[in-house]
Amino acid sequence: MSHYILIVEDEEDIAENLRYNLERERYRTRIAQSGEKALRLALEKKRTPSLILLDLMLPGMSGIELCRRLRREPTTKDIPIIMLTAKATEADKISGLDIGADDYITKPFSVKELLARVKAVLRRVDSETVQKYEDDRITVDFIDMRAFCSGEEVKLTRKEFALLTYLTKNTSRVATRQNLLDNVWGYSYFGDTRTLDVHIRRLRQKLGECGKSIETVVGVGYRFVGFKNK
Repeated sequence: MSHYILIVEDEEDIAENLRYNLERERYRTRIAQSGEKALRLALEKKRTPSLILLDLMLPGMSGIELCRRLRREPTTKDIPIIMLTAKATEADKISGLDIGADDYITKPFSVKELLARVKAVLRRVDSETVQKYEDDRITVDFIDMRAFCSGEEVKLTRKEFALLTYLTKNTSRVATRQNLLDNVWGYSYFGDTRTLDVHIRRLRQKLGECGKSIETVVGVGYRFVGFKNK
């Protein structure tokens, strides 16, 4: 079944544009033009959203207050929220993330960027239901945070384990350097990309013979290929 996305936006033209483009990608959608209606729809037990696109400037209940309410409710506290707003200052972004938003997009935004963010968040949510990666040589236990190569445990730092987790959850897909920095170091990281390369080199060294499962895609990033069918 396709993901259901709740669009919380009081400007009709923007809401309908979002609906059109999301449904072209085979997502199911509903629109709420106020915080109060959005809360009612989000709390419907039979139709819990997979993700909420939330405009901050709403009539009545603000987007900030709605986000707080959603994070207090047991049935909605884990639903990913992407905030949409014209407020673009660093303080505004930090405020939105602090109250529980998963991502933040400032208006005006391109449809391609929004769809990419939506897909990234939903991939993360889907991957969180998987507890382990395992192939002919490598095992990564996401719950216990343990990694093994040919049955031998590999001692990794938290950052190294986070890198390995992201790569194994996206097996065979190219992970760009920026994508890895965003997902492992966080969107607030603005440091040198060489930090990532150093961590990848150390991760490969610690994995030993299993290190060859991480391929370099020159000029782009890295790809985990694993050892199945080898």
